[in-house]
Amino acid sequence: MNIIFYHPTFDAKPWIDGITKRIPQARMRVWNAADHEPADYALVWRPPHAMLAPRKMLKGIFALGAGVDAILTQEQHQPGTLPAGVPLIRLEDTGMSLQMQEYALASVLRYFRRMDEYQLFQQQKQWRPLAPHSRGEFTVGILGAGVLGSSVAKALVDLQFTVRTWSRSGKSQDGVQSFYGDDQLGAFTTGCKVLINLLPNTPHTAGILNHQLFTNLQHNAYLINLGRGGHLVEGDLLRALDNGQIAAATLDVFAEEPLPGMHPFWSHPRVSITPHVGADTLPEEAMDSIAANILAIEAGREPAGRVCLDRGY
Repeated sequence: MNIIFYHPTFDAKPWIDGITKRIPQARMRVWNAADHEPADYALVWRPPHAMLAPRKMLKGIFALGAGVDAILTQEQHQPGTLPAGVPLIRLEDTGMSLQMQEYALASVLRYFRRMDEYQLFQQQKQWRPLAPHSRGEFTVGILGAGVLGSSVAKALVDLQFTVRTWSRSGKSQDGVQSFYGDDQLGAFTTGCKVLINLLPNTPHTAGILNHQLFTNLQHNAYLINLGRGGHLVEGDLLRALDNGQIAAATLDVFAEEPLPGMHPFWSHPRVSITPHVGADTLPEEAMDSIAANILAIEAGREPAGRVCLDRGY
């Protein structure tokens, strides 16, 4: 079994050692432009067009990241980057669920306990107790009900929040009100006090965080974007912040990264910024997942996380 590896920034040695430890019969190598030797599997992030295009006999391509939007965008701009018929497989969890739970809960609780407002009062040297929010009026809506979204929803339900999710297709979860499809998006957002975005980045979801959606939320709602920067219409958010429709926003992802120094988000008093750190790929967990999927394919079973190219996830 031959495996090729490409990542523009990762140190390849731990990955080669880790995969071959888990699959002793595997021979794994770093791909370079002169490499035309056969391969059964490819582990990649933003691969050069020449790496995969001619390899039509691959059994699987594994994306080394939380999403597959980057490689699908490459395919869109350079057709043939992904050989036709070869399964593209994403990392489904690999430690990211717990990290997303931590980030989402920290953000929701910060707003629920009004810590963002107290921070502003501290800067103004104001001693000003505020009435606490009521859980009954603090409905949390989560865009996306996949592995990450359902994990965050469960954690919030465990803290006795009212939680609802929205996804492309109907998904049920204990203690969670589920909405699905474009027809139910308006009903989903109506009355939400907090909106958490964990959608995959697809043409269908681009710009979904916009003026129309914001106006359905409770007045003075909170936005937490953990999906992708392309989901957010930035000008619409700035206007919603200025007119009070959105009370505050926590943003981990942006249309342009790193966020330019002159961007108005940096200095906006109601915007909290983190540099795309919501959930990192944890190598050991990722290697466990990849090795298990390779062995599944070798045994004739369907791998977990196979991407539907039409849906984009």
